[in-house]
Amino acid sequence: MITRRAALTGLIAAFSAQDLKAQTKNTLFVSSQNSFLHDPGPGWPDRPERISSILNALEAPEFITLSKREAPTAELKSILRVHTHQLIRLLEQATPKNGFSSLGQDVTLNPYSLSAAMASAGGAIAATDAVMCGKAQNSFVATRPPGHHALSNQAMGFCLFNNVAVAAMHARAIYNVERIAIIDFDVHHGNGIQDFFWGDKNTLYASTHQMPLYPGTGELNETGAFNNIVNAPLRRGDSGEQFQEALKNRILPRLELFAPDLIFICAGFDAHIHDPLGGLRLLEEDFRNVTLRVMEIAQRRCQNRIVSLLEGGYAPQDLARSVATHIKTLMEA
Repeated sequence: MITRRAALTGLIAAFSAQDLKAQTKNTLFVSSQNSFLHDPGPGWPDRPERISSILNALEAPEFITLSKREAPTAELKSILRVHTHQLIRLLEQATPKNGFSSLGQDVTLNPYSLSAAMASAGGAIAATDAVMCGKAQNSFVATRPPGHHALSNQAMGFCLFNNVAVAAMHARAIYNVERIAIIDFDVHHGNGIQDFFWGDKNTLYASTHQMPLYPGTGELNETGAFNNIVNAPLRRGDSGEQFQEALKNRILPRLELFAPDLIFICAGFDAHIHDPLGGLRLLEEDFRNVTLRVMEIAQRRCQNRIVSLLEGGYAPQDLARSVATHIKTLMEA
């Protein structure tokens, strides 16, 4: 009898064989020009400058070997594995011909927002394809809008589509990936991820985040239908010491025990000490540490397969330094 993991190995080999030129690279960086077009207006925290600051940081010599590609537009069928037709119709109808349109729940659209969201989801899918086909050891996707707050039927918290959920369901549908882990260190809890995977015994969602804070979810007792949700809330003013304790005592042991076939990271850098939307006190070294710890488990459990997606981080220069640290660490695999 062929096990699902054996089938997964065979399927990945088959996909890799389709491209004879494909050679395993270290780290793939995915971005999108559409990210610059999604501009919700003056004073909005999720600004195009977030991406330009990251791209500028990656001009440093240590990133010369970093593979880069443009994010494609996601296919509708990929979005519909997670989101409803009703949400897509709502976003289409709410997209203005010019100016801005507000949906409430911290969602503002301009004429290019939906295209940017489709590229964000497409970038997550492309990064997943690269890792699963052996074209990259791991990957990082720097696109916007972010995704971890989006519900199946509702855009919220700057997020239109839940990029990591779309990528995870793509991995499951195309590569037969069984056990998927999602590690989230954004300062805000990923309520959309938790909601979508609440009843999925083969998906582990583990989050560190500040509480109380938007969106108000992420209590210790929110554990999922199959004990597959791990929340490690931190308090305003907590620093790297408390963050590392939460990782060591709650997040990493569960990740190791879960033994995933693929790991996603929701890389939100708004837990940085200088971020205007959070109250935690993390530094670049804390982001390096969590990246290393997850990489160590990925090496033991899933052949180093990691797909990391940008979520929050709203102080552009601190975001750029934090992302550069994260990517430089991923490149050490």
